[in-house]
Parts: sequence; C-alpha cells; structure tokens
Amino acid sequence: MQNVSFTQNLNKIKGEIMKEKILEINNLKVYFPIKKGLIKKNINYLKAVDDISFEVYKGEIIGLVGESGCGKTSTGKAIVRLNPIYDGKILFNNQDITNLNDNEFDKLRPNIQMIFQDPYSSLDPRMTIGEIIGEPLKFHKKNENIEELVLKYMELTGLRKEYLKRYPHEFSGGQRQRIGIARALALEPKLIIADEPVSALDVSIQAQIINLMKNLQKKLNLSYIFIAHDLSVVKYISDRIIVMYLGNIMEINSSENLYKEPFHPYTKSLLSSIPIADPRKKGDKEILEGELPNPLNSPIGCKFSGRCKYADDICKNKRPQLETIKGEHKIACHKWEEINNLV
Repeated sequence: MQNVSFTQNLNKIKGEIMKEKILEINNLKVYFPIKKGLIKKNINYLKAVDDISFEVYKGEIIGLVGESGCGKTSTGKAIVRLNPIYDGKILFNNQDITNLNDNEFDKLRPNIQMIFQDPYSSLDPRMTIGEIIGEPLKFHKKNENIEELVLKYMELTGLRKEYLKRYPHEFSGGQRQRIGIARALALEPKLIIADEPVSALDVSIQAQIINLMKNLQKKLNLSYIFIAHDLSVVKYISDRIIVMYLGNIMEINSSENLYKEPFHPYTKSLLSSIPIADPRKKGDKEILEGELPNPLNSPIGCKFSGRCKYADDICKNKRPQLETIKGEHKIACHKWEEINNLV
C-alpha cells in the first residue's frame, strides 16, 4: 500500500511540474464609472467583471463562454490593458503586471497578443498587409529583417507572398482574419487572447480558421484564451471551459466533462440551447427564461438567482463562492448537490 501511495504522490508532483502556469487571474474586477452632471460626478459603476479568478497553463486553450454582456471580452481586454482594472491582480509568468506603467508593460506586450472579433475594423485600410503585420516588428524587432519575418508569418497562416503589397479591402473576411492572426504571431507571443475570432465569418470559413488556430497552437506551443458564444466551436477547440454570467464565473471544467455532465443550472441551460442536427432527437431542454438583470443593479446574492428555478432565499441574499468539486471542476452554486441529486 505504501508503494502505491508513493507512486500516486510522485505522479501528482510530476503532473504539477509539467503544468506550467503562464497566467493567473486573482479577484479581477473591471468596473466602468457612470458619470452625471456638468462636473461629471461619479454616481455608480457598471460591473463588467466582478471578482473572478482562474489560471491558464502553458500550451492550454481556455474557452470563455456566456451570453452577451457576461464580461468575456472585458476580461480579455483587461489582460492586455485595453480595459481599466478596478481591483485584483494579473500575474504573467509569476510577475504581477497589474500596476505596471506603460513603458514597463510595453516590454511584456510581445508576449501577450490579441486577435480581434471584427476582421474588417481591426485592420487599417490605409496600410498594406506587409505594413500591418510588420508594424509591431518595427518597435520590438527593429534589428531584424522585417520583410523576411512578415513573409514567414504570412506563409505560416496560409497567406501567399504576393499579397504583401495589397490592402485589406482586397481580401475576404477569412483572409483578413488570417492577417490578424499573422500580426498577433509576428512577435512570437506566449499567450493569445482571441476575442470571438470567427463570429463574423461564414460557417465554412469558421472551420478553416479554427483548424488553423489549433495547428498553430500545437506547432508553436501557444496558450489561448478563446472567447466565444458559439458553444460547439468552444467544445472543439478548448481544453477547459469557463462559463461566465453577468461578470461572475459560474463553472469551470474540462471541455469533455463540462459537455458530458454540466452541474450548474446556467451551464445546463446554455448547453441545452445547442441545436441538434437530427430532428428525431429531442433531448431534455433546460429552458432559460427572462433577461439578464441590469448590471448597474445586479442581485446581491447569486447573479443568476433571478432566472434560476432552483433559487431560494440563500441564493438571493448570499453570493456563492467558486469551490472545487473534484480535480479541475469548480462551481459557484449553493444548491449544486441538490440539483444534481448528489445529496
């Protein structure tokens, strides 16, 4: 028995060593002030992200999902300093980057890049493709052959070298998103925030871009935070999935287990909304009724309590904490055991 226990502990230690943490979010809050009057007095805050914590490991793809307005994009933009951080900490490679000034953060910027949702507005129409991809290289790799590097990442993302002198309006949406991906890859980042990178594309093109991103992730050992509302896409690309609702995390689990056995009532509702291709198959539907509450006046307890059929007084008056159920499975729900018949 002692030998078995020793082996189990050794395997656990090896697993922790192999899983190198690249990003750690601790109690992150992203609040936007609401101002009123001639002197623009601050009267309230819109709590886009309200006290969330999670981590990303090297070579891992984290899926961030939820309804519109849940705080997915605000989280991603806060990590790359496009949104103000009201409170909390962001650690990148164990370095606290929360309060770095612009000059200090610029030194880290090559390691954390972003792919934007709209492949049209995210590219400067006055610049050629070579200039767009090469612009960040001029600041961070000024002593290298810029054109050679641009051609390298164009080839890596499936763009032909004769496109170098062309402008964004000459390309389709899928090609423009490849340009955005090439620009993000040019500085050889360790972490990429992908903000709904395929939502503006045709379904056939979506598959090409998703496969490209997966291949690049394996080839370059990248870490992604993949933000999306399309649950089938997230399932395909993600290792772990974080479900958000109104600025809070509801559930975290591996992609396989989350889809196989969701525990949180909000997760159940999201997954049951995925269309089934076979009309003869009618699974049990968890109908999600009502609208998102006003983020300026959200519930004091569980933010999902107003739309949850299981909610009682404790749900409405006490905010549930994110707790670990087993392994990497975490949930924020007072009644998860009762809901899943585990009591």
